[in-house]
Amino acid sequence: MNASPYLLEARDLQIRFGGVVAADGVDLAITEGRNLAIIGPNGAGKTTFLNICTGWIKPSRGRVAFRGRDITRMAPRKICRIGIARAFQHPQLFTEHTAIENMLIAASARSGRQNPFIDMHNLPERGEMMHLLDMVGCADVADRMVVELSEGQRKLIDIAIALAMKPALLLMDEPTSGVASAEKFQIMDILVKTLAEAKVTAVFVEHDMGIVENYADEVAVWSGGKVQFKGTPQEVLQHPEVIRDVIGGEVA
Repeated sequence: MNASPYLLEARDLQIRFGGVVAADGVDLAITEGRNLAIIGPNGAGKTTFLNICTGWIKPSRGRVAFRGRDITRMAPRKICRIGIARAFQHPQLFTEHTAIENMLIAASARSGRQNPFIDMHNLPERGEMMHLLDMVGCADVADRMVVELSEGQRKLIDIAIALAMKPALLLMDEPTSGVASAEKFQIMDILVKTLAEAKVTAVFVEHDMGIVENYADEVAVWSGGKVQFKGTPQEVLQHPEVIRDVIGGEVA
């Protein structure tokens, strides 16, 4: 394993889907403790990048390294176990179970304990899972069915499940999509505070420029399968080309 100053480093990633170039020589380095927002028009390759980094898609060219270790051809489950977690645009929850039961299912998967006859509520990880729900402000709905909860609460529970895997890096696809406008900043306040407490670095795809401006340390702009710009929110969001090609269209 080679030493690297970066938590995650992607070099020369390329992949095509038919005639669509989803990654065209992508280079991106992520520094530990610096939350990165990825913005860009639909179809620019943002979600494809997350899928490559979590093993769901294999690039035709290029390399992804996590803490200096090549993970380009690694299976998603193994990538998760070495410290990269994923939260999807739509929360991946068992809606017919309660919030705490979803957490305990995750705990069982983490430990490899898959006996269907085990009483989940007596698992030794229950206290740990309740603590994670408390961290994301959802301890009070622990015993409620997920189907009864708001989209914002589901998003936070999904994040708590990702944190149950004890990651160093969390990749999120539009963490505020589907959340009522009045809830978005409240959700992000909780999310960013929780990740800081858990010492987890975040990379998130986002279309809401208010969220990007307030919660990202750095911003990467995707266009045509490439990273066109990278810098602080102030630098990137005031760039004339970003205003013209990304912000104008997405805000509208």
